[in-house]
Amino acid sequence: MTHNVFVLGLTSMQREELGTVHETGGLEFHDLLDHESLVATEEIDFDALLERARAELDAFDGSVDAIVSHWDFPTSVLGPMLAAERGLPAPSLTSLLKCEHKYWSRLEQRRAVPEVVPGFVAFDPFADDVAQQIDLNFPYWVKPIKGHSSNLGFEIRDDADLQAALEEIRAEITDVGDAFDQVLARVELPEELQGLGGSACLAEEIIRGTQFAPEGSVSRGEYSVHGVFDMLKSESGLSIERIDYPAATVPDHVQQQARDITGRLLEHIGFDDGCFNSEFMWDEEEERLRLIEVNTRISQSHSEMFTLVDGRSNHQVAVDVALGHAPSMPKGEGDLAVAAQYVVVHEGDAIVRGIPDASVLEQLAERYPGTKVDFPVSVGDRLSELPHQDSYRYLLAIVYVGAPDRESLRRRIEDIEETLQFDLEDCGEGRS
Repeated sequence: MTHNVFVLGLTSMQREELGTVHETGGLEFHDLLDHESLVATEEIDFDALLERARAELDAFDGSVDAIVSHWDFPTSVLGPMLAAERGLPAPSLTSLLKCEHKYWSRLEQRRAVPEVVPGFVAFDPFADDVAQQIDLNFPYWVKPIKGHSSNLGFEIRDDADLQAALEEIRAEITDVGDAFDQVLARVELPEELQGLGGSACLAEEIIRGTQFAPEGSVSRGEYSVHGVFDMLKSESGLSIERIDYPAATVPDHVQQQARDITGRLLEHIGFDDGCFNSEFMWDEEEERLRLIEVNTRISQSHSEMFTLVDGRSNHQVAVDVALGHAPSMPKGEGDLAVAAQYVVVHEGDAIVRGIPDASVLEQLAERYPGTKVDFPVSVGDRLSELPHQDSYRYLLAIVYVGAPDRESLRRRIEDIEETLQFDLEDCGEGRS
């Protein structure tokens, strides 16, 4: 029997990746809502999106057998809510929010895995006494309790940095914060969260070291990890520049420690029938592991790398779990031994006058089979006007490439960077 699987915010690249997923009886994938409404927008009305999605599912002439989501909020919450309404496998809304709400998540982490939790404090960015609310020493990091990627995240080194960050946060935080309030109203919040709405912020002790990320799932109470990734930072140390698979920058015993800690936390919050990717920082000098966050979904950034190395995208796990099956992810059955996703960025505001054309991409794919390039910009775009940009850079391209070994991977990335040329008309100073 063919299973009908609905995927929120489905893109053409993801539809291609879904072609690697195997299931007895076959699968038919359907769009649920559109990428523009869910991802490429700064205006989110969660309740309206929920009603639209319900209407699309109700209008479908057939069985709805699974609902899959792999984008950040609102998709990460919308998908499980829709699945639960139809009696399909999904995490409870409360367990989701104990990860999605960054302050609530830290409180639960402190209860379950205190050894890996940095110092933190919640604050109201609209208050007059923000500096007095934050009892951390400089430098520290501030971010929304519900953000999008690294948007509105800032390293604060002094009072001037804090004031500059607050100006941007106050201007933009309600874009996501108001929608998150619509979700928070659906659950009973603990006393510690009273008065901290969707537009609250979190200040955290800065943790440094080597960043890496296990990805896995919990299906019918069975916890498993199907891959671990290196997350390599830019020279500034503020943003992730490249992701490598499989991880090689931290020892195996540290990777296992991160797996165990993630499992303990997810069991503590009652998370089941869902996927996750957790992010950790390993300080080799102090031999100390810290937890950054847990995301309640597979990472769409990892999908192409799984395909290159393992022969199947991580959508396999997402679909298995959504259907109520134990995940069946192969290992090492791809054409290449290592893979990377890296980003091409620009640090100043600019108008895009030209991007690499199809012939350039065809040459790269012929030179390095499996290579794919995704452009989140189009000719005529002004970078500062694009949604969900990081606070320290503007994204021009996302590149996926594999290689038979790590040295070959490094050389391929260098060659691709030289090949991809953009025509940008500067129209502002770079970000500090």
